Amino acid sequence: MTQPPPPPPNQPPDPTQGQGGFGAPTPPQQPPAPGYGYPQQPPQPGYGYPQAPPQQPQQPYQAPQAPQPQQPPQYGGYQPQQPVQPPYGYPTQPQQPYGYAQPPAPAPAGGKKLSAQLQILIAAAVAIVLIVGVGIWYAKSSGDEGNEGKQEVSSAGPASGGGSGEAKGTGGGTGGGGQEKAPENVQAKQAFTVPKPKVPDVTDVSGSWVTDKAYVKTGINGITAYDLAKGSTAWTLPLTGQVCGASRHVTADNKVAILFEASKRVAPRYYQQCTEVGVVDLATGKLLWSTSVTGGSAGDDKARFSEVTVSGKTVAAGGTDGGAAFDIANGNPRWKPQPNDQNCYDLGYGGGEGLVAVRKCGPYEAQYVLVQNLNPTTGAPLSQYKMPAGVEYASVVSSKPLVVAADVGDSAGDGSGISDFFSIDEKTGKLKAKITADADQYAGRCRSTEVESCTKLAVGNNRLYVPTEEHEGSTGEYGAETNEIIAFDLNTGKTVPEKADAGDKYRLVPLRMDGGSIIAYKSPPYDKGGRIVSIDGVTMKETLLLENPATPSGSVGEKTFSPDYSEILYRDGRVFMSAQMLSSPSSSSSSSAKEPLAISFTTR
Repeated sequence: MTQPPPPPPNQPPDPTQGQGGFGAPTPPQQPPAPGYGYPQQPPQPGYGYPQAPPQQPQQPYQAPQAPQPQQPPQYGGYQPQQPVQPPYGYPTQPQQPYGYAQPPAPAPAGGKKLSAQLQILIAAAVAIVLIVGVGIWYAKSSGDEGNEGKQEVSSAGPASGGGSGEAKGTGGGTGGGGQEKAPENVQAKQAFTVPKPKVPDVTDVSGSWVTDKAYVKTGINGITAYDLAKGSTAWTLPLTGQVCGASRHVTADNKVAILFEASKRVAPRYYQQCTEVGVVDLATGKLLWSTSVTGGSAGDDKARFSEVTVSGKTVAAGGTDGGAAFDIANGNPRWKPQPNDQNCYDLGYGGGEGLVAVRKCGPYEAQYVLVQNLNPTTGAPLSQYKMPAGVEYASVVSSKPLVVAADVGDSAGDGSGISDFFSIDEKTGKLKAKITADADQYAGRCRSTEVESCTKLAVGNNRLYVPTEEHEGSTGEYGAETNEIIAFDLNTGKTVPEKADAGDKYRLVPLRMDGGSIIAYKSPPYDKGGRIVSIDGVTMKETLLLENPATPSGSVGEKTFSPDYSEILYRDGRVFMSAQMLSSPSSSSSSSAKEPLAISFTTR
């Protein structure tokens, strides 16, 4: 890419933070974390990156100073100065909470006891100071932690949002205030199904969106829009080849970015290179522009991409050949992979309100991962955070506030791609909190090799919302398993007291944020229909928005679309469920041939 503008002036280092570096000794091991739903203890430093701990009485361990790690090369050789980062896994110094016991007033000189009247006067003065101090703190936190800006409209996947409402969260966000309201009748009926096309081999059909007039779904060598009420075809966009990437973020004027192959798949070669980038107008079905670039490890050939996203007026695509960005209005390149940029390359980007790059750097035997908050127009890094040793890939859960997931040292062990979440200050690149997500307790998922692929997670109200794994229900009976949605404060990494219970026989899955509320799907038992609920992001109280009819025995319907392997969208009284992968049905599986590509239910 072209050279970005000069870096911003150096920010002075935080005097409370140390200069800990990789390879320095780690503190003694701490006791294991408690079970899910229990308030978490502050994260412990680890992975060889300690620093001087926060000031606390009787601190038993003091880590020695270590040299600051050398900063890697940036885009086109540009190297912004990295603010001093706290150590991996070490939260910032917590503030003293309201109600914390205050030290007693000092006794007067001479050792004489205070009179009863004087003790009363001192106690009253202390109470006044406490009330005034807490009032100032509350007013300041309310102003600083509010809605930081309207995010790009997002139809699917985790999204951040501040929202507005009555309840005030401990992390600074507010609950409620979303656009989705409960209709008079929440009982839904099936609206339509979309037949599944025939495919010769396994085919990825990920990508679906909802506008105010149509449901839009990727298919075979094209994209089709369906009327919301009838399911009839509104428009069809044929492409030169199969869609191989689709942005989950949609602009306010219904533009979306896609990747597609330059030619159709022909037997026996059922896969082509994913090289074409384009923007589709979801209102008209027009391909506004398409292009490709060369460079990076592809040399003079077309660069191959594996994912694409949108942030503001920029389309960004990444893959093993490097990253590129384009003006969403006309496709003009903002930057592209550089042939000599072999030391670092962009694996992919997280879009939405911000644009975050995940970069892999260093020689093969000593690679490391950087998370960079970018200027979407120029690509200049605004801040960066170096992931700890043992991280090969990282996924962006939210770009603002910046939350990243990773499987550190392949320790998750369940294929979820998540062992830890990292809450990072996107302005400074400092780690605010590390949240350990025990794979046996939590059910979020990220594709480890894709940057913006996380599901069953949501970010809003300065909180990270994560579902627990299924566990025994209140009756202890088989088939009554249930789960909860737990919230973590992004400043401290601790769980908040409130949680949302699915109830026996149901399982809660976060879909997206709606203002300060979570839109979630309740996966049902065999004799019930699924539900869409709105959960206040602070109080965690649930409001039923839609309930599907039960699927008759032997029928193909909602049960076809597991939330683990399907796309589920909800908007304005309608829910849409669709497949992400298609395969050629075997001769022994007649039910598979009857399964639809998508199904819709409505309360309208």
